[in-house]
Amino acid sequence: MVQPVYLFDLAFQRAEWLSTRQTAVAENVANANTPNYRARDVEPFAATLNRTALAMETTSANHLPVAGSSTRDASFKHAVSTGGNDVVLEKELIKAGEVARDYALNTSIIKSFHRMWMASVKG
Repeated sequence: MVQPVYLFDLAFQRAEWLSTRQTAVAENVANANTPNYRARDVEPFAATLNRTALAMETTSANHLPVAGSSTRDASFKHAVSTGGNDVVLEKELIKAGEVARDYALNTSIIKSFHRMWMASVKG
């Protein structure tokens, strides 16, 4: 049985996180003139990733065992925290730009990995 490649799973989780962050940014911009609205943002992806235990996996009995391996928890939580009492549109536009840049980077990495993977399969 072929196991999924972890990089694809990680990229999928990152894309989900970026989607969640873009939603929070869009809601902040949409409610910029709403009285008493508090700007929201998601927990940084790195903090989420640092809480996730990653483990080396062996696919063959000939692989060397890795000391201290544990199963990884691939469930990511998209915690939304509130901050400030009002929305600063300039900050929200910067966040939107960061999301777009990070999404483009995520997509480029997956495309490159896919090309390398296909080259190795084709021989």
